[in-house]
Amino acid sequence: MPVLKPKKGRLLIAEPSILDDSSFNRAIILLTEHNEETSIGFILNRPLKIIFKDIIQDIDCSHTIYQGGPVEQDNLYFVHRVPNLIPDSLPIGNGIYWGGSFEVLKNLLNENTIKKDDIRFFLGYSGWGKQQLESEITDKTWFVSKNDFNNIFSVDDESLWKNKLLQKGGKYKIWANAPYDIHLN
Repeated sequence: MPVLKPKKGRLLIAEPSILDDSSFNRAIILLTEHNEETSIGFILNRPLKIIFKDIIQDIDCSHTIYQGGPVEQDNLYFVHRVPNLIPDSLPIGNGIYWGGSFEVLKNLLNENTIKKDDIRFFLGYSGWGKQQLESEITDKTWFVSKNDFNNIFSVDDESLWKNKLLQKGGKYKIWANAPYDIHLN
């Protein structure tokens, strides 16, 4: 199986070797930007115990907020699959877009026009400087996977990491069933 390189729209899968890392243990990150200078992505499988209206009270929206990563956790970001509704969206790949007009988005949320499986909100993001991500991949912190989901926003958060490990196969099948807290084993 060929080793994939990081690319906008692909997924970063946390290697089992970082199960003790509180920021990225079992993380699946959607890369929204990757170039020679920087890489940016959002953790897809870290729902927080807060919803949108907990952050912005004047919008009656119950969409779950996710922890996007350890950088700028006081900023709200979003990725979606409705660029026809949200102008100024940036294409990521596989029909997924990043950002866009927040004013338009607020109206759409108040009108209940955007479904939960069309958008995901994040506090913070995951970011890497020049060559940092490549170095972490070489050090076996991450492996890269295609985003082969029909809708990444409707995939079960709890089984996402496990299923990606099972898909990779080999030694990863053993790690797929490891308890969340490996110290309890």
